[in-house]
Amino acid sequence: MPAPTRIGLVVPSSNTTVETEMPQLLGRHSEAEFSFHSSRMRMHTVSPEQLRAMNSQRERCILELGDAGVDAMLYACLVAVMAGGPDEHRRTEAAVIEQLSAGGASAAVVSSAGALIEALWALDARRIALVTPYVRPLAEQVVGYLEAERFTVADWRALEVADNAEVGRIPGARVMTAARELDLTGVDALVLSACVQMPSLSLVQRAEDEFGIPVITAATAGAYTLLRKLGLAPRLPDAGSLLHTN
Repeated sequence: MPAPTRIGLVVPSSNTTVETEMPQLLGRHSEAEFSFHSSRMRMHTVSPEQLRAMNSQRERCILELGDAGVDAMLYACLVAVMAGGPDEHRRTEAAVIEQLSAGGASAAVVSSAGALIEALWALDARRIALVTPYVRPLAEQVVGYLEAERFTVADWRALEVADNAEVGRIPGARVMTAARELDLTGVDALVLSACVQMPSLSLVQRAEDEFGIPVITAATAGAYTLLRKLGLAPRLPDAGSLLHTN
């Protein structure tokens, strides 16, 4: 039996969701097994200052996961990348590859920001709506980032939760209420959670059935892109059309 594919996760220290949702998602794959290995960057409040301080810890985390010989690595903080301005996910992914190489390691590299963009392109979704947990100024940066990538953000909601640990406790009912407030007229896809820390995996299929359009999250986009990078079929049950038809 082949050894499990090793997935490295670089996460904020206060993040609890991605280490739950990513194993749940990838554990549904019919042909591969995975193990998960995390390295953490200190961050409590989702603010520009703490996001910058967190990103400065990236090199240590990359080298630690390189030591574990991971096959793929997810830089799992979407807003920390998008707050850096247009193209930052490309710069971040290139820097991570370079840091791995400097430490004598290599891996497929994905950022949550880049994964979301790749997933939207895979769905041919040009006009989108999204729900974010962020305070409004950071949510506006996420909207601007996506618009710089040639998406039209038709409508969006910011739940304005600054405490990152609290983001991990946002009830699904609150997320769905925000989604129901959106104007989805002419929208190609709904990003139900533009954050790997806001729990949403259990909502994806239900939301897709309710709204009648593709629904993705930072987690499902991350799983899709990791599988593609690893050369594995990006098909997982009960996770929305992104992981069903490709």
